Parts: sequence; structure tokens; C-alpha cells
Amino acid sequence: MANTQDFTKYMTDMMGSFPVDTAAVTDAMKSQTAMAEKMSKLALEAAEKSAEISNKWTKETLAKIAPVTTAKEEPADYAKAMTDFASATAEVAAENMAAFAEIAKKVQMETVELMLAAGKEATEDATAAVKKATADVSAATKKAAAK
Repeated sequence: MANTQDFTKYMTDMMGSFPVDTAAVTDAMKSQTAMAEKMSKLALEAAEKSAEISNKWTKETLAKIAPVTTAKEEPADYAKAMTDFASATAEVAAENMAAFAEIAKKVQMETVELMLAAGKEATEDATAAVKKATADVSAATKKAAAK
């Protein structure tokens, strides 16, 4: 009866001849984590500024509605109070919408900058990793051929 040949040693030798660089994976994880941290910081700053604008807007609106709620002598005074409130509210809304637009514009610009920087870094990392892998495979091939 024929014995089955054990290929464990051959496979171990072959896998050992082609080294795997785990540093590249570690570096990629660190880069991804740093990118996520920057994006989170950007989002949190935008959310904080948006909350401040919303809070200010609410306080201004409540302050401007006070004259509408007071009793008036003439019916026309109610219409005037409502007209004044509507005008003031429209003005405040325009100011606050412009403030929200500025936040969105800033977030958009900073996000694009982060993405461009990350793309450049990823390209540089990939180029370095390919060069290193090519050198490692060439060395392993030469070593295997020499045996």
C-alpha cells in the first residue's frame, strides 16, 4: 500500500519564502483611524455650531413674539403686531440660514481637504507597499531559485 506524502514541510517552506508584511496592515489601520477621528471632529464641531445657531434663533423668535401676545386696544394693533413679528422673523430666518450655509460650506471644504490628503497619503502608501512587496518577492524568488 502506498504511503501519502506529507506536504506540510514543503508548504511551510514555501509560505516562509514569501514573507507577509503585517506592518502595512497596521499602518493602514492607523491611517484609517486618524482619518475617522478627523472626520468625527469635523462633524461634532459642525453639530455644535448648528446647535448654537438653533438655540440663538429660538431665543430671538421667542423674544420677538412677546409683543404679539400682549393685549391691544385696537383690532388693527393686532394686525400690526403680527406683521411686525412676521417681518422680524423673516429677517432672523435669513440671517440664521446664512449662518447654517456658512457651516455647511466650511464642513464641505474641510471634508474635501481631508479626502484629498487621505487620497494622496493612500497613493504614497500603496506605492511604497508595492515597491516593498516587489523587492521581497524578487528576493524570495532568487532565494528559492538558488536552492
